Formats: sequence, C-alpha cells, structure tokens
Amino acid sequence: MPRPFVLLVFVLIAAIGCGSFISSTAAYNKPASSTDGKSKKPENNDADRRILYDKMSAVTGIPWYRLAAIDQYERTITIANPKKRERSAPVVSIVVEPPQWAGMLNPDMSDNNPKSIRLFNGIGRDGSGDNRAERNNDFDLLYSVATFIGSYGVQEEDFANGLWNYYQNSRAVQRIRQFAKIYERFDQLNLKDRAFPLPIQSIYSYRSTFGMGRHYGGYRIHEGTDIFARHGVPVRSTCYGVVEIKGWNRYGGWRIGIRDTDNLYHYYAHLSGFQKDLKEGDIVSPGQVIGWVGSSGYGKPGTQGKFPPHLHFGIYRDRGLIEYAFDPYPSLKQWESTDHRKLRKNKKSS
Repeated sequence: MPRPFVLLVFVLIAAIGCGSFISSTAAYNKPASSTDGKSKKPENNDADRRILYDKMSAVTGIPWYRLAAIDQYERTITIANPKKRERSAPVVSIVVEPPQWAGMLNPDMSDNNPKSIRLFNGIGRDGSGDNRAERNNDFDLLYSVATFIGSYGVQEEDFANGLWNYYQNSRAVQRIRQFAKIYERFDQLNLKDRAFPLPIQSIYSYRSTFGMGRHYGGYRIHEGTDIFARHGVPVRSTCYGVVEIKGWNRYGGWRIGIRDTDNLYHYYAHLSGFQKDLKEGDIVSPGQVIGWVGSSGYGKPGTQGKFPPHLHFGIYRDRGLIEYAFDPYPSLKQWESTDHRKLRKNKKSS
C-alpha cells in the first residue's frame, strides 16, 4: 500500500475518534478506578513504598533512592496544589494526565492497551505483567515514568537529563536530585524527625511574629519567627536535608537554607558564623550544629549589631514554580516540646 494512502487512513482514524477524545477529557481530574471497581484509599506506608522501589529498581536499573525521590517530589507538589492535582494510584503519588499517558492524538483517553498507547506516543507501559497499562496501577505508573526517564541513561547526569526532558522544569530537576542524595545517604524513607533550632537547655525566648511589618529596604512582612538568644548560642538543623544556600544576604546577613524531603525550605538568618566544614550540597541531620546566633545583616557583607542577637527562622513550601512562606511558630512549639520530652527521658534512663 502506498505510504501517502497509509498516512491518509491514519489521519482519518484520528479524526473519527476526535469525538471520543473530547468526551474522555472530562475525566482528566478524576483518578482512574481500581481494577475491582472500588476506590482505594491512598496509603503512605514507607515499607510498601520501599518494596515497590526496590522491585522497580531491579527491573529498570535505576537506584531505589532516585525512584523514591521522583515519587516524593510528586507527593509534595500534590500536597502544595491539592485542587489542581489528584492521585490515581494507592501507593505511588506520581500524577500523569491522560493525554501524556495515552498519547495526545489517541482517540481513547482511557486506553490501557500498551501497543496502541505506544502507537500514539503515550508513555503508559505495562509494569505489572498483565498486558495492560493502567494509571491506577502502582507498578504500571512507576514503571512508565522510570522507563521514560531511564531511556536517557543510568549515570547521574543522564538521570538529570531524563528528569529535564520529563518535567521541563529546572526546579523539579534540582529538587529530585536533592531528595535522591538525602535518601541515598540515610538509606531509608522515614526521615520525619525534627529538632528545635536552638539547644533547649540554652536561654532563649520567642513568640509568633510572622506577618509583622519590616521597613529596612522597603516595607515588607516578616516571613518567620525571631528566637532571641545570646550571641554565639549554637544553631542546629531542624531536619534531615541538604544545604541549598550558604552565604551572605543583604537582609538576612550570614544565612543558611536547608531543603528537606517534604520540599520545605528551612531558613536560618542573622548568624554570627557557620560551622567550619559545612558547605552547599552537604547533607545534615536534625540537631546538627550549622552555625551560631548573631546579629548580622541589614547592610553590606560583614554588617553586625544593628539589632539584638537572635535567630530568624522561616519555612517555605515549594509549589513547583514558586515558593511561599508560612508561619513556623506552631512547628517550633511542637519541636520544642518533643525535645523537652527526649531530654526528660534521657535523664530518667541515665
């Protein structure tokens, strides 16, 4: 059969199916139903997730911690954008819209046939071995995304290249690589422990100051909580994370920014100095000393003493393209209480 005629037939088939394409797009924001017709409640069991990542790693050759990082990034973006994103699988949090899964020109947006999906350049693949590619199947979902990203290679830079081609977002690439580094270092998913940013045995005071006005450099709101303490009191990491920024800022003085696996940015400002060996890209743990309380900021590098010594602590949530600050005071009170309980427990056991 001549090639022009084949091309014409293909175009006609796509045009005929256009009606079903339009009708099926109404289901974009609805998660696919489970295979037994019942809606499954999403689970966040770390053990189940780790088993899934290990199995998929054996199949794709992608280390488990990179797969975990992709899934965790997607989870955090869904948390930050609950009205725009909805999970379709019980364990995996990756969100793939029907046109990307089935193929933009596929007349059937609910297509689960791997062969026809591949024909229309969709990314949906069969990862569970049942000859179906379903967005609500954890194995299929993770395998499909891993196959696309892994097609660019298995080395670190290949992984970054695959992430870029999948997300087309440099922030997404950075976050996933950061998460992977953290998971690789600690070899576990449960990294929820937190610590108060100052030793609770030290003398300090703080109250909720989020949203109050600031005037240096123009009017702006206070995006954090000030914890007043003596100059030189140790400042500690509040989380497991990676040092994203370290250095001078006109407003914050000597400051450090740490990213955790919940995609929260922990900001420590007005320090008098940094822990000597700490550098950008380093992995830190809760309670690890990262610097010391000071009064730096509000001027050129090295400016000190324009206000009483204190730690400015802030938290920012990443929404994918932007970040926003939220009040860290409730978290600080919770971490402080937890550290007090740990201290009392240690005293009793000693």
